[in-house]
Amino acid sequence: MLQVARLAPKLLQLSTENVESFVRSRQASEGGFLDRAGKVDLYYTVFGLACLESLQAELPLDDLRRYLATLDEPSRLDFVHLTSLARAWASLPAEELPVERKEAILQGIAAYRADDNGFHNIKKGAPHGSAYGSFLALGAYQDLGEELPDAKGFISTLEALALPDGSYANERDIPVGITTATAGAVAVLRNLRANVSARAGDWLMSRLYPEDGGFFASESAPVPDLLSTATALHALSSLEAPLDLVKEPCLDFLDTLWSSKGGFHGNWTDEDIDCEYTYYALLALGHLSL
Repeated sequence: MLQVARLAPKLLQLSTENVESFVRSRQASEGGFLDRAGKVDLYYTVFGLACLESLQAELPLDDLRRYLATLDEPSRLDFVHLTSLARAWASLPAEELPVERKEAILQGIAAYRADDNGFHNIKKGAPHGSAYGSFLALGAYQDLGEELPDAKGFISTLEALALPDGSYANERDIPVGITTATAGAVAVLRNLRANVSARAGDWLMSRLYPEDGGFFASESAPVPDLLSTATALHALSSLEAPLDLVKEPCLDFLDTLWSSKGGFHGNWTDEDIDCEYTYYALLALGHLSL
């Protein structure tokens, strides 16, 4: 994802410095980055770093080291923050991560492995994994330089989430196609060189709002959103789907979410801007620049 997001400055042009200024304004004195409530948060720190890397700007690595030094008890973190911790450490040379800290992160992540060998993003010991949990888990193992245990069982979890219309559900118990779940499943399956639903690309393309651009999160979503748009574009690109017809409407959509402060809103009803959605804008712009 970062490789593509680094292309965003081609479209941002003179606005690149404005975006960088906004992202740096979200860094806290503790070294990490602020969430929407104004508190330093590991999850938002990962997105702050990703934004700066996408802009090919200098990373505040000394500040990051100082912040990570305070996170010495991975067992106290939930799954999302555990995988965020793995991603944050990946910004530093691998030898800087203490062996015992790495093992603690891996043990914490393994606790969320489901009975079907997928990973759940909320529940420990769940019967079935979720698309989101499995996407985060694969990224964390790669960030830590480790092989994913039982990749075949892991793939089977995602295959079980496939729906007849080509979409993927996030949860097996809620068989509703979700754009982000479908995009995540496509990304993981492609990464592991496994088969993807033949209709996945068509289903994702059907989530496009043709009048004003952007992708809907689901068939029932009232408005398109930036997360769904960025992940749909990423998945469609990995499927080698032509994006020519979606470029202009999606660029128009992104423009409606742009703030003169340098960040991006998540959708038309969102009053705030943050590092997370700004990164998704950079990812979308990267794909739209190709």
